[in-house]
Amino acid sequence: MAQKKIVIIGPGHPLRGGLATFNQRLCKQFNDEGHSCSIYSFSLQYPDFLFPGKTQYSTDPAPTDIEIYSVINSIHPLNWLQVGNELKRIRPDVIVVRFWLPLMGPALGSILRRVRKNKHTRIIAITDNVIPHEKRPGDVPFTRYFLKSCDAFITMSDKVMNDLRQFEKSKPAQEVLHPLYDNFGEPISKEEARKKLGINTTEKIILFFGFIREYKGLDILFDAMALLKQKNIKLLVAGEFYEDEKPYREQIKRLNIEDSLILRTDFIPDSEVKYYLCAADVVIQPYRNATQSGVTPLAYHFEKPMVVTNVGSLPVRVPHEKAGLVCEPEPASLAAAITRYFELGEQYFIPHLRIEKEKYSWHNLVKTILEL
Repeated sequence: MAQKKIVIIGPGHPLRGGLATFNQRLCKQFNDEGHSCSIYSFSLQYPDFLFPGKTQYSTDPAPTDIEIYSVINSIHPLNWLQVGNELKRIRPDVIVVRFWLPLMGPALGSILRRVRKNKHTRIIAITDNVIPHEKRPGDVPFTRYFLKSCDAFITMSDKVMNDLRQFEKSKPAQEVLHPLYDNFGEPISKEEARKKLGINTTEKIILFFGFIREYKGLDILFDAMALLKQKNIKLLVAGEFYEDEKPYREQIKRLNIEDSLILRTDFIPDSEVKYYLCAADVVIQPYRNATQSGVTPLAYHFEKPMVVTNVGSLPVRVPHEKAGLVCEPEPASLAAAITRYFELGEQYFIPHLRIEKEKYSWHNLVKTILEL
């Protein structure tokens, strides 16, 4: 395919988190395949009072092989015109824009409307969410405003595709599997990872990984841990609270499960991700609701079986008793699935994991974007 000039609009370093990691890896893939790709990121992504974590910024070094321009101010309309006019002028062949939150709709939609005036650039949105997990005033008009500025769409689950079609009936859209997060390094031994984290090498360790929000069901998992107290299983929680942590602390105390938990509730930098995944016996996703999850391809990369709840695309991405186990989002079902996992043993799942992970390709995402 002929070389294309491509711009990704979305978070990039020094902003942190899964979206930035994804965008940087996708940018690298475009460049590796002979295209010219850069990222237009945010000078201000969220005002501090709207950001639920401790900091929006990464302590990891900037990637050295891609260009990232931190220029978009999400709440400044004059900035939207300036960025839109700049992108209109440089005439990328394709803009790939990330949409994950209706709050971003006015900024991104306004920028893209300016770009469209060059009558050259095609705009493909990767819609991580169309209907958000937590609803707020303005969600519907902000989302509609954004979607009208795009030419075509990528989703990474059938749920998001169905949500998209509630708003946009006719524009082209394609579902693609969330590619593997293969940019955190190669797997290391469980023993080495646990030594690095100061975790006993002989214990049964289950892992909850990622930001802690109500829809992710960590409280359900805590209730399940109370049912598993006699099983000598420990839960490693690795991720920052994105909401009030007090109810979780009170629940831990009420259930008397302190001795069953290892809490690492600061943000996990990219350089440490592999230690947490490789230290675990199994990754637990106890979500109440879900679209797709970036934790799933992360687990596939490190060949870690998963226990997931029967919501969103999770049971499709994690075939039951192959790549992991599927249960209901309630404590008894979750506890039973964790018990079943240790009865089967990690080696039971590894051959299935290796087959499934072959489907999660960055090249396939690039190919689909350019075909759209």
